[in-house]
Amino acid sequence: MAETAIQRHMSRRRSGHTTSVTIGGERFRLTANGRDDDTLGEVFIQWGKQGSTGSGMMDVYAAALSLGLRHGVPLADLVSHGVDLHFAPSGRTDDPEIPRVRSVIDWMARRLAIDWLPHDERARLGIYTVDERVEKAADWLTIEAAKIPAPRTGRHDAGDGRDGEQQEEDRCGIGTVAVSSHGAAQ
Repeated sequence: MAETAIQRHMSRRRSGHTTSVTIGGERFRLTANGRDDDTLGEVFIQWGKQGSTGSGMMDVYAAALSLGLRHGVPLADLVSHGVDLHFAPSGRTDDPEIPRVRSVIDWMARRLAIDWLPHDERARLGIYTVDERVEKAADWLTIEAAKIPAPRTGRHDAGDGRDGEQQEEDRCGIGTVAVSSHGAAQ
């Protein structure tokens, strides 16, 4: 007996939001609509002129994501395939939580994950906001990690009791740097 997928239909009135982003000079709009239970239900993405190849590809990708969501595929499984997918346009974005991407699909996967997945699921996928990355980095950026070794100069003694390495640190202003949990040097 063949299994039949159960469809979860969207209500007639939907709550959601539209996010605009510029990637590599190209403007995209992602619309994500939620279900009554506050889970993601459908996705639309607009790019360029209607009827263009790029616009058609985005429509197909968004439709595939929506179809998967309608049939109960977990969002984490759907977005995992788009993370780090590389093609043009790519590079810097004007999205403050996702400043660089490898493609619009990479941005879309990260944006949907940040907006709709709990932190634990996003962390398993390696998807973090800039603030979460800074917080995570603060855990390993300690005083010991911030030490910068002075370059060897060949000087050994200037007659003031300090060795050549200490003299070079003083001359270059290099020494131990303490970094607060907010990332500022102290």
